[in-house]
Amino acid sequence: MIISRTPYRVSFFGGGTDYPAWSREHGGAVLAAGIARYCYLTCRWLPPFFENKSRVVYSIIEDVMENKDIQHPAVRECLLELKIQDGIEIHHDGDLPKMTGLGTSSSFTVGLLHALHELRSESRTPMELATEAIHVERDRCGDRVGSQDQVTAAFGGLNHIRFAADDSISVDPVTLPDARMAGFQDSLMLFFTGFSRFSSEVVAEQLQNIPRKGNELTEMAAMVDQGLDILTQGSDLSDFGRLLHESWMLKRSLSARVSTPAIDDMYETARKAGAVGGKITGAGGGGFLLLYVEPDRREAVRKALGSLLHVPFDLDHAGSQIIFSNPTPLESTP
Repeated sequence: MIISRTPYRVSFFGGGTDYPAWSREHGGAVLAAGIARYCYLTCRWLPPFFENKSRVVYSIIEDVMENKDIQHPAVRECLLELKIQDGIEIHHDGDLPKMTGLGTSSSFTVGLLHALHELRSESRTPMELATEAIHVERDRCGDRVGSQDQVTAAFGGLNHIRFAADDSISVDPVTLPDARMAGFQDSLMLFFTGFSRFSSEVVAEQLQNIPRKGNELTEMAAMVDQGLDILTQGSDLSDFGRLLHESWMLKRSLSARVSTPAIDDMYETARKAGAVGGKITGAGGGGFLLLYVEPDRREAVRKALGSLLHVPFDLDHAGSQIIFSNPTPLESTP
């Protein structure tokens, strides 16, 4: 049996520039971090004395005789990509709900690939896991996805990630003194808006708008370096929050689906209570509200958003991990 643990993520700047429709022409960059909220996947070879050949347990239970008949797209395509035809059992558990802008789908794919490779006693680097997950999601499942979620899930940490026109990816960890990293983490707050959404619907409109939004995307990409400078050059950390606000104003202009009146009200309520800046995570339209709040204003913001679920979190610095490994050889099963 294998158990993988893979972090979800928050993206601060540059989101949207990691989609191939933009990056293959202009290059792209993001500043993003894994968070210590996780996707867990348990995998084992399923012995052949059950009525079904394979079992997949997530929000539903699938019992199938052929892996190609699995309905969960990522599970099916990961198994087909790795040419796994033997019986297998897969269980999923997650700390946070899906479709909420925290890269949960990509964390699932990265974590599943990691567990499947470990089950076959195969090692993979974080970059190999990330690029394999991008291929499965984009090419095999046909999802409209960028590349940052898979990279952050695989690597963890706070990273400056760049996407070249030839689809190559570079990852530069952002190293901060302990006290500054602690101050940064203590100023981040996450609230669930109560809305889930299919990101592909939001992304589809944004991708259609790319030819008309070149200036905005260029400016959003430039904010990656600005945010990096604020963190690493000793600037007032509140400047990071102010830059988040500027970025959110730009992101809202990419598509009418990015925000809603209800989300705008939540954001303005948080700002009036003391939040310096923030954004909706992921493509927008719902999910989590990420805020930069000075520590002495955290309680005021929490009370102002009292109807929303506050989710405390730290940054994850490990990336996708195998936390239990006992890969019983397939040939030894009854």
